[in-house]
Amino acid sequence: MVISRREFIGNLLFTIASAPVWAKAQTANDAPTRNELAAMQGVASAFMQKHSIPGLSVAIARHGEIVYDEAFGFADRERKERLTNEHLFRIASVTKPFTSAAIFMLIEQGRLKLEDTIFGPGGLLRGEFGEPPYKQYVGQIRLKHLLTHTAGGWPNDGTDPMFRNPQMNHRQLITWAIANVPLTHSPGENYAYSNFGYCILGRVIEKVTGQSYEQHLREGLLRRCNISRMEIAGNTLAQRARGEVVYYGQGRENPYDMNVHRMDSHGGWLAQASDIVRFANHVDGMSPARDILKPISIREMTTATTANPQYAKGWSVNSLHNWWHLGSLPGTTSIIVRTGSGFCWAALANSRETNEDTGGAMDRMMWEMVRQVKSWAA
Repeated sequence: MVISRREFIGNLLFTIASAPVWAKAQTANDAPTRNELAAMQGVASAFMQKHSIPGLSVAIARHGEIVYDEAFGFADRERKERLTNEHLFRIASVTKPFTSAAIFMLIEQGRLKLEDTIFGPGGLLRGEFGEPPYKQYVGQIRLKHLLTHTAGGWPNDGTDPMFRNPQMNHRQLITWAIANVPLTHSPGENYAYSNFGYCILGRVIEKVTGQSYEQHLREGLLRRCNISRMEIAGNTLAQRARGEVVYYGQGRENPYDMNVHRMDSHGGWLAQASDIVRFANHVDGMSPARDILKPISIREMTTATTANPQYAKGWSVNSLHNWWHLGSLPGTTSIIVRTGSGFCWAALANSRETNEDTGGAMDRMMWEMVRQVKSWAA
């Protein structure tokens, strides 16, 4: 079903104008005023209209408490199903901070070390993926290199193994890639954002724990963050989870022509915006009583490398002590942010533009929404 831009905008404005407001404040002074809520809705409306976003979900926490959790637009535009803050979205690469945190929990348990090698007889994967002799550099890859995107190659470009051979399972794909997609740098020297590297981290988790990646994160990580509804996404429209939105491609993109389920540990989770904020609240380093990782682990997880001073281990970082990660797939835009001033927030959308930086625009939108509340600037 194709609707006109005029009809789309009309439906969007009606939805935003009539959407129920939800706010949970740590104190009465934390709650946005009616005028501030309207201003926040206006910022969201402008973003959705400019970038042709059917549905947008936003959650914001301040000092560990969720103070805003709202949804705008449509979960299913054709059926005119209104989006709520209970709907699930694909979160794309916002998955990576979750995988990193799970790795650091295993490090704290003494089951992993950052210096552990991955492939070969002495590696974490015990030589189960492919057979030595490996191609150049493969045997030198360590756990820390996968976390920091410095394994030496497998970048997020036209050669990305995760978007090739969709019929292969994890074992087949990793075996094929290490034999056929050569590394171009010695591990640790060069930053190249790598979905495939985080796919390998999922297999490390499975090898060390004896559980599937999804099961281990549910039991070992998500449960400790009071998150119960997250799951790994399906690939097709028919495989939508209960309460999952419909995704809308722009241009020639098809959101249902990918092996998203195979992306599990680098981009495969479904979540609500509030799920992502709950997770961020538990690894933000602001409260030892709340955090699920020790301060030394959080510090290591969010310290950048010399290869890229703006990326740590599963998080982008800057000198203002802000940590974040963007996510993007056909039909999906997502973001997680932890600020040095005590906020954690997340936003999820069920579309993206093909030739524009929708993620960057979403980031700017979130900062602008937060600026609308005067008490939050204190």
